Amino acid sequence: MGRKLKRANLWLRRKVNLPLLLVAGVIIVLLFINDDTSMSLNMEYERQIAQLNAEIKECRDSAKYYEEKYHSLMTGGEELERVAREQYNMQRPTEDVYHIK
Repeated sequence: MGRKLKRANLWLRRKVNLPLLLVAGVIIVLLFINDDTSMSLNMEYERQIAQLNAEIKECRDSAKYYEEKYHSLMTGGEELERVAREQYNMQRPTEDVYHIK
């Protein structure tokens, strides 16, 4: 057993640069533990980015809907008349309007 241990120790000293291994280990530990660069914080940021991108898409869809509605109100007489009748209870001079509750 002692001979195998000596051979392993000799091989380890020849093949592995210990200071480089220690520096690499410290860097890896800092990546996982440090608050500024931790992997868990990075994953949290990625989740927040995905959530905000979904919210942006939803807001753009909503804005597009209202822009189309605005455009149809400004250009089309039928749409404007329908909105005026339904929302503002307007009528033509010759019409009678009945409200059913």
